[in-house]
Amino acid sequence: MRTFILYLVLIATFLPTISPWGIIAHYQLNKEYIARVLCENRDKPQMHCDGKCYLARRLKAQQDQQDRETSERVQNTPSIQLFCIDVFRFACEPVAAVTGMNSVFDYQLATYSAPLPAVFQPPGTAC
Repeated sequence: MRTFILYLVLIATFLPTISPWGIIAHYQLNKEYIARVLCENRDKPQMHCDGKCYLARRLKAQQDQQDRETSERVQNTPSIQLFCIDVFRFACEPVAAVTGMNSVFDYQLATYSAPLPAVFQPPGTAC
């Protein structure tokens, strides 16, 4: 059962990468039919198109579909906020000495305390 799930996940992962090769293989296997019936230039044999126009159209349609699906996935992806800006606030207490027209403001920032040295020690070497 685990191997089945593994193969299913692998196929689902690699299918978008492999799908253009499927279109090319289908073209190679049915080249005569495509050149005779589905080719846009079948009335102009001097162009030697041989169904390449059909192959190019199918590959472009498949690429456009993948681009649409990718853009829809990107638009529907929720955004995750990794950092909280509010953590980095400083408490500033103004100390003002007002004398006439001249005002002097001194800001006192909270004091810095280093992390606990017991927690942040380098690992010891085993002898």
